[in-house]
Amino acid sequence: MKELICNNTMFGIVLCALLWQIGLWCQHKIKKPIANPLFISMVLGVIVLVVFDIPLEWFRRGANMMDMLLLPATAALGLSVWRQRKVLLDNFWPVVIGCAVGCVVNVGAVWGMCRLAALDASLQYSLLPRSVTTPIAVALSEQGGGLPAITVTAVMVTGILGAVFAPALAKLLRLENCPVAVGVAIGTSSHVLGTTAAMEMGPVQEAMSSVAIGVSGLITVALAMLW
Repeated sequence: MKELICNNTMFGIVLCALLWQIGLWCQHKIKKPIANPLFISMVLGVIVLVVFDIPLEWFRRGANMMDMLLLPATAALGLSVWRQRKVLLDNFWPVVIGCAVGCVVNVGAVWGMCRLAALDASLQYSLLPRSVTTPIAVALSEQGGGLPAITVTAVMVTGILGAVFAPALAKLLRLENCPVAVGVAIGTSSHVLGTTAAMEMGPVQEAMSSVAIGVSGLITVALAMLW
């Protein structure tokens, strides 16, 4: 019976949609940064699969269909950039320089911690591109001999942490009146997943975070030549 219900494409799609709605409901009720719908839905998804002993392959039949929406969803961020093009033009060099500094800090921090922990080269190359979007991160990881599975996990964790803690950090550092800086910081450090938090903070934060995703990806690719 379980195989009949779960081992099909619709199961993964329905489960993803249901858990996302639960995440949105929790966010509406709790109204705290920690109640990020993406984080909640991912945790609940793991719990459901483990408790009911559902093979990941069954879930992936439908979840793979959801993955197809990632590219158009990312491309749609360009609309927010177009709407805030004047802000971008007025702050062009601060945005570029901010992305560059953020990328150097991201890569440098990971490199330093990997050296302190005496991790081998494959793990180091797997973790170095953790702050850029998944396709770029995986390509850079494979180029250096890293492990794509670890890279994807690191990218996901980085993005979720950014989405959960970015609003609180912006408030703690009193950056509410600096939407450009907040958007650049989020996009540079936590790519698309972090941008989900920027979208809730305001249109300027969303647009600058979207720009930072692309700019940071290009800069990180350039830094990869030095690895």
